[in-house]
Amino acid sequence: MAEPGVQSVERALDLLEIMASLDGDTGLSELSEQSGLPLPTIHRLMMTLVGRGYARRLPSRRYALGARVMGLGEAAGRQLGAGARRHLARVARELGETANLAMLDGEMAVYVAQAASSHSVRMFTEVGRRVHLHSTGVGKALLGELPEAAVRDIAVRAGLAAATDRTITDVEALLAAVGEIRERGYAVDDGEQEVGVRCFAVVVPGVPVPTALSVSGPAARVSFEFGERAVPVLHEVAREITAELSGG
Repeated sequence: MAEPGVQSVERALDLLEIMASLDGDTGLSELSEQSGLPLPTIHRLMMTLVGRGYARRLPSRRYALGARVMGLGEAAGRQLGAGARRHLARVARELGETANLAMLDGEMAVYVAQAASSHSVRMFTEVGRRVHLHSTGVGKALLGELPEAAVRDIAVRAGLAAATDRTITDVEALLAAVGEIRERGYAVDDGEQEVGVRCFAVVVPGVPVPTALSVSGPAARVSFEFGERAVPVLHEVAREITAELSGG
């Protein structure tokens, strides 16, 4: 049985999560509608959050997330990446190709950790690089965790730019692909981000920020037969990462 929490802390965190989910500025009435809290309570909590830098009060008298939230997110990403490195090393060792860990970052994915393949010809993705969701294995795996409305919204706002002639550039086609990803439990980037490169990716289950684990390399080595062997390893390692993060 979970220990009881501190109500004021839980409410403040709820407000931060609501602001994050709205992906823009918001007013007190919207926060009240979303949280079910009375306006005076929300006003007091928001003043505290503004005072500590976790929220900003705009000239329009609306509110947005503050810089300290961004700092926490960056620190969380670095810590997650550091904690996951040995798991990524296992993927790279067992499968012989480059392993990556990426987190959802607004309308993009950001790589937070990597373990490189031992091959001389291999994939290098810099930690900290942000990539589009529709054209990458990690990105499409992350989209599979979101409601259809959210996927459509991201596609419209971020656009579906073609990185190669294989990139999905149609919203309905993307929604269909994401539906298939949900059913089979993994995503594939088949030369959609970079010509001649293939990637298999799965989500890391049960973590606060949507996170995906992938293995990628030249398509000549990373075949679909390779994927049949790789996906179970990715799922197992993803569960191990979850267990470590939860203290299990």
